[in-house]
Amino acid sequence: MIKKILLLLFLCVTNALHAANYLTFTAEADSSSFGIHSEWGNNNPDVQYSLDEGKSWEKLKRDTLIPLIHKGDKALLRGYNPQGFSSKVSMRDYTHFIMTGFIAASGSVMSLIDGVGESKAIPSEACFQYLFEYCAGLTKAPELPATKLTDECYSFMFEGCKALIQAPQLPAMELTEECYRGMFEKCYRLNQAPQLPATEMADWCYMEMFSRCYSLTQAPELPATKLADSCYEEMFKECISLTQAPQLPATELVKECYREMFKECKNLMQAPELPAKKLAEYCYDGMFSKCNNLTQAPQLPATELEKSCYVGMFSGCSNLTQAPELPATKLSYACYSMMFSDCISLTQAPKLPATELADGCYRSMFSHCTSLTQTPKLPAMQLAKTCYTFMFDSCISLTKAPALPAKEMQEACYSCMFRKCTNLNKAPELPATRLADGCYEMMFWECSNLSEVKVNFTNWGEYRQLYSRKWDARSCSLVFLASDPRSKIISTMISMNFPHEGLDTTLWLEGVAPTGTFICPKGLPKEVGESRIPEGWKVIEN
Repeated sequence: MIKKILLLLFLCVTNALHAANYLTFTAEADSSSFGIHSEWGNNNPDVQYSLDEGKSWEKLKRDTLIPLIHKGDKALLRGYNPQGFSSKVSMRDYTHFIMTGFIAASGSVMSLIDGVGESKAIPSEACFQYLFEYCAGLTKAPELPATKLTDECYSFMFEGCKALIQAPQLPAMELTEECYRGMFEKCYRLNQAPQLPATEMADWCYMEMFSRCYSLTQAPELPATKLADSCYEEMFKECISLTQAPQLPATELVKECYREMFKECKNLMQAPELPAKKLAEYCYDGMFSKCNNLTQAPQLPATELEKSCYVGMFSGCSNLTQAPELPATKLSYACYSMMFSDCISLTQAPKLPATELADGCYRSMFSHCTSLTQTPKLPAMQLAKTCYTFMFDSCISLTKAPALPAKEMQEACYSCMFRKCTNLNKAPELPATRLADGCYEMMFWECSNLSEVKVNFTNWGEYRQLYSRKWDARSCSLVFLASDPRSKIISTMISMNFPHEGLDTTLWLEGVAPTGTFICPKGLPKEVGESRIPEGWKVIEN
């Protein structure tokens, strides 16, 4: 009987000892140390440490380093902070660990909340934000057992932990706003990501989560079919070892959901399928920008576009040789802006069947596509402001321009459209009889082989020589200098986004071939100059 009682007491004591799952720091190198620091000093959670396996505990004082002298030395940590470890009073009102040497963490981070590490519910917003930020010697992350999260609870928790190789498990199925935002950003050695089983997103939940994880070779599965604003934004940005993207099964997109998700993943060779047929604002913005090894783009079946939905999607994909079909016939503001800019291996543009344009819809779409030899038809008869601005800028292999059938101009509609297309020798006929502000501004600037232009307008538009002009290539802007000697010399940068009244043909044929043919109506004044008829060209009236 006595033996049974002693055995029961022994089991109770053993269970009690095993019940605590303290956050534990183990030195992985001699002369390591740890401490704690509060930004701005407004946050002061209860934290205690033990160096004798829990026999005695001392308060961990702020900005005091506790030595772990020998490799293998351990410290247990606990605290009673039922209202949360850090707070969201301000952006910098949080507490984080500091470390020297190399330290592996284990046990439950929740021992900083309940004192024993049993809780599965995070009690407050931003609770563990920045907890280990820039702990460069952290080699292993602690357990994160919580299944009930709060907004920003783990945001930037391990940012800059350069020695961290493996991420902890993240069992939560219900996410919250910014819960994992930037969690492993700049963990340069992290090569294994945790499973992410949640199927329903929250705003910004995975934003920047693995950004600049240079060693990450495989992305986790992303099974969610219901997205939230910016949920995957910059999630794998600059993951230069990532070769394959995870499947993205969602068919209903939301604002900025995939924005810059794989930007600068220089070794990404395969893009996921993108089945959505209805897009959202900025949903694909910069999604594969500067993915230099991406040779094939996914199909893009969407026919309902939104503001800037494809902006910069493949910009800088230097090995992309073929563009996907773009079936939409009704465009939206800046929808294709910079979509393929700097795709220097792209030789052929996709068909562009749209007849209903929007402001800035094709702006810089193929700018600096230096291998582009074939352009699409542009059937639209009604234009929009800046719709074709910079569309084929610096396409130096282009020898033939597409037909431009529209007869009614809009502000800056063709501004810089063929700028620096040095192999273009003939301009498309320009059938408009009336001009609009900036409609042809810089249109053929430095097209050094261009030798034929045919126009149908009879008036150059109002233009008063109040300023001398100089083109600033760096800013893609005109510098205007006041010419009145009695006034002070004023330098003003005029953005190409905001053309000014009367600049219809400013510098439009500057830098073209020294000799050529200018075909125009009989009534057009035969003015010569950089913004009129090129000097040295023959004029033919029609």
